[in-house]
Amino acid sequence: MTAPDAPATGPDTRPTEDDRHRPGQRAFRRANLALFSAGVATFVLLYSTQGLLPVLSADLDLTPGQASWTASAATLGLALGLLPASALSDKYGRTAVMTASTLAASALALALPFAPDLTTLVVLRVLQGAALAGLPATAMAYLAEEVHPSALASAMGLYVAGNSIGGMGGRLLSGWTAAGFGWRWGLAASAALALLATLAFRLLIPAARHFTPAPVDARALGRTVAGHLRNPLLVRLYALGMLFMAVFGAVYNTVGYRLIGAPFHLPESIAASIFVVYLVGTGTSAAAGRLSGRLGRRGALYVSIGVTATGLLLSLADSLVCALLGLVLITAGFFAGHATASSAVGRTATAGRAQASALYLIAYYLGNSLGGTVGADAYHATGWPGAAAVGLTAMTLAAGVTLYATRQAHTARRAVADA
Repeated sequence: MTAPDAPATGPDTRPTEDDRHRPGQRAFRRANLALFSAGVATFVLLYSTQGLLPVLSADLDLTPGQASWTASAATLGLALGLLPASALSDKYGRTAVMTASTLAASALALALPFAPDLTTLVVLRVLQGAALAGLPATAMAYLAEEVHPSALASAMGLYVAGNSIGGMGGRLLSGWTAAGFGWRWGLAASAALALLATLAFRLLIPAARHFTPAPVDARALGRTVAGHLRNPLLVRLYALGMLFMAVFGAVYNTVGYRLIGAPFHLPESIAASIFVVYLVGTGTSAAAGRLSGRLGRRGALYVSIGVTATGLLLSLADSLVCALLGLVLITAGFFAGHATASSAVGRTATAGRAQASALYLIAYYLGNSLGGTVGADAYHATGWPGAAAVGLTAMTLAAGVTLYATRQAHTARRAVADA
């Protein structure tokens, strides 16, 4: 097991940027595998109920909007816990907070199968989301500090890929188990998988060498947050994270209902298998760094928005092939956009990286809660076109944000050229 975070003790021994982990090094591989495992644990738990929504609706007599709160509650709790968790990571260390976070969330997961009603389940999910906050609030800061800048985009892409594997695995495992044994056993299976991934993370993670502890100072935290919110580039990245995740929440909170309903009428076990599409996200997350390198950040964002919007439009057809292909494109575009925006946050914030990452994720998970709930209500009211309309609205706004950024950059370049 690795040692706790321990910064160097003097100027002659303090690691430099050249000492950070690079591709090909054993520590780089361990860090990537560790954060991949942590991402699996986090997203197995965070989305463990999303694959169960139709089963929950049938068993507890819930509308899609009511059942979706079991998914939205966790992301809401996570959003609320991100800033406190990032502050604690500044004091106690990145690896310590990430370990405590995943262990606490896994312990709460063991209580979920015994929830007697929707209210209890939602409350437990809020607490679980808050407990999970320590991992996403800290992981991007850990990578930004410990990985060489030249490899940060690829490392971040692999971390996001772990998120996609966890999201897929949690939904598939809980959905398949629930189809045969009920939603309570589905949640129990997710808890077991998350505990295994948490153990792998703790055994693999290299000690942080570039971490410098700082006391928890509420005023300083407020100043850091205010500084980030005054940075136009960071604010645009936060908006993009929220909008991409609103699409994802709207689509994945309702796709199960669509597949088991008319015109497809798929069995619940087959409908639960749709989350294998997450494998597309694994590939596009890892490739996002290369895409940004070829097209630039804004070019990669335009591609991501276009692919997501195309998938939403294609999914409107009452054809199972079109619905599945649309979901593939939505997933690919979402993960590419998220990986691009999140890695840009780590490069843009030169100080207070944990808080910068936390603000991005607050916007991101609020987008999930909002998009998931609004999308489920829209689906309940008008069917799949309502959920797709929520996603298309979000992508239209994302395109506007990116276009504004492009024009601002062109204006700045002309000003420099004319000076």
